[in-house]
Amino acid sequence: MWAASCLASCCAACACDACRTVVSGISRRSARIAYCGLFALSLIVSWILREVAAPLMEKLPWINTFKNAPSREWFETDAVLRVSMGNFLFFTILSLMMVGVKNQKDPRDNIHHGGWMMKIICWCILVIFMFFLPNDIISFYEAMSKFGSGFFLLIQVVLLLDFVHGWNDKWVGYDEQFWYIALFVVSLVCYVATFAFSGLLFHFFTPSGQDCGLNTFFIVMTLICAFIFAIVALHPAINGSILPASVISLYCMYLCYSGLASEPRDYECNGLHEHSRAVSTSTMTLGLLTTVLSVVYSAVRAGSSITLLSPPSSPRAGSGKPLLPLDKVDEHEEKEKSKPVTYSYSFFHIIFSLASMYSAMLLTGWSTSVGESGKLVDVGWPSVGVRIITGWATAALYIWSLLAPVMFPDREF
Repeated sequence: MWAASCLASCCAACACDACRTVVSGISRRSARIAYCGLFALSLIVSWILREVAAPLMEKLPWINTFKNAPSREWFETDAVLRVSMGNFLFFTILSLMMVGVKNQKDPRDNIHHGGWMMKIICWCILVIFMFFLPNDIISFYEAMSKFGSGFFLLIQVVLLLDFVHGWNDKWVGYDEQFWYIALFVVSLVCYVATFAFSGLLFHFFTPSGQDCGLNTFFIVMTLICAFIFAIVALHPAINGSILPASVISLYCMYLCYSGLASEPRDYECNGLHEHSRAVSTSTMTLGLLTTVLSVVYSAVRAGSSITLLSPPSSPRAGSGKPLLPLDKVDEHEEKEKSKPVTYSYSFFHIIFSLASMYSAMLLTGWSTSVGESGKLVDVGWPSVGVRIITGWATAALYIWSLLAPVMFPDREF
């Protein structure tokens, strides 16, 4: 017994030392990666608790307040929502703390990049505290998560449009025949992939002998949007490019597939229903991996790519020589501290807050179809509606990005 106690103490001490080593190794440049790692950890915790926490939660009187205990799926959903809410509050608090940070001289800059041991402790406390809250608060958070997830998807669409237009401008800016040929080849590949993708959707989601008018409508509308993109982009008055049109067409077709694949497995027009058990684990893994990658991209790129949400540069007024001259070392340190921040810290954390809501919806089938969908991720009619509407919103935003400069020539877009 004494030896086992000593061994446990040694293991705990080694684990603490390892944590301190990892935390101390997080530098200014790797801080964003550390936040992404913390978010990924929250997804893993949510996944694990969804699988193992239900029996324990059934015994907690402030959670199981029902005369007739609900199904196991309800407790699995509740566990995911509570972890998600703790993660949401953690990043929301950080976002509020970072409002107005303009340069590295601000003391809050050190909070954003440092204090990782304390941050991890606070994150753990918040997540644990969520399991002591009443069910009504969690239900309210569940309702709000649907709206927050929509905002997260909208931000991803804006970032995609920004990326595609930037990609096109960069290649056109080279003004060389090679890059024009590359633009044409990539555009052609994207359009071929779009139409080939649509053929697969017709094959899997409009089986013969079934009345699948809704699925046919979704696929045909996406194809119509792809044609409209090309027509508007190539119109002489627009003077657009075919590359963004082709990439957005492929993305809209992917969203259409994602929406159709989210239909309940017992729906006769869902051709994936025969493979529901076989793909459950792979679907879950792919959903989590896609979420982590999209959040990493959105969080890292958002603050620096969206001008309206980027922090303003440090003011130039009063940039003359100081009244009392400093020595070279002090002057260098002062310049380093006065550098403007390269991205919006507040918006950076908002991305993670919204992503926490979105990941909870993925893991719970948008919290309405868990019981009928089993262990599958992102399955149910609410998910279908969100995906399809996101595709239509993407189409509308892209068309607006083409028409707005023509309709309002005096404004800068």
